[in-house]
Amino acid sequence: MDKKNNNRSTSGLAIGMCLGICIGTAIGAATHNTGLWMSLGTSLGVCLGLVFSREGGEDDEQ
Repeated sequence: MDKKNNNRSTSGLAIGMCLGICIGTAIGAATHNTGLWMSLGTSLGVCLGLVFSREGGEDDEQ
């Protein structure tokens, strides 16, 4: 794995986690259950980050 692919996967995870935490905090504040929704947002953010980091990765290998 070269540095270009490694940086892309790291930035995808970071973007996904930021989005997940923001969405989880907003829902948690609205429902008065911040602890639950921040943890759910973080886990969903990691999943989103993996999707973002794998997008277009197959085109670079060809």
